[in-house]
Amino acid sequence: MRRRVLVALPIACVVAAGCGSSEVHRIAEWDTGPPYIPPPEPVRGAPAKPVAKSSTAASKTAPGTTPESARGAPSDAEVQRELEEAFGSGAGRSVDAAALSSGGLATVPPAAPSRVAAIINAANSVARKPYVYGGGHGRLADETFVDTAYDCSGSVSFALAAAGLVDSPMDSSTLARYGRPGPGRWVTIYANAGHAFMTVAGLRFDTSGRDTGGSRWQADSRSVGGFVTRHPPGL
Repeated sequence: MRRRVLVALPIACVVAAGCGSSEVHRIAEWDTGPPYIPPPEPVRGAPAKPVAKSSTAASKTAPGTTPESARGAPSDAEVQRELEEAFGSGAGRSVDAAALSSGGLATVPPAAPSRVAAIINAANSVARKPYVYGGGHGRLADETFVDTAYDCSGSVSFALAAAGLVDSPMDSSTLARYGRPGPGRWVTIYANAGHAFMTVAGLRFDTSGRDTGGSRWQADSRSVGGFVTRHPPGL
């Protein structure tokens, strides 16, 4: 039985064009560099990554202007202008005028200066106190303004004192000479020898109004005939 013998030819003869040639053809490798990795696809619906702002650009200030940190407190005129820009020129009364709550107390308007806010808050604390002639004029020992009941001028004096505008209670005749003549921007005092009341941010603070709703604060006006008109300086 014949055995088949496999003869291994030289590899060079297989790859080469012919075994009789002395030239060996080689296949050069293609150097592709590092493997290519595609970037991940963006996820649908994902928010865009915010671009960080340069701190140098954010800190720049326009020539001829003052940085915000170096500016002082805004004036009343600047506050009023900004409020009108925010709410419109016709919104002056909405930011200047106080309103009555359901409990008969006054609200502080957004544009009110701090002293006006102090007057309103103090007046609220005595708005429903009983009426007693001479009340609020130092009837209690060691107390100048604090009392259990107030008359007309005593309640007005109490509210003004909370804003640092008076240092002792005044009767109605003294209030008729207080401050400066004429109506004020925020506060107007009406006084004569027998009675005194005031308006603050458009609301009337008057002892005589207690008979209507139990509060000295009133939204309606009254006759001012026979009264001297005064106002605190600057208000």
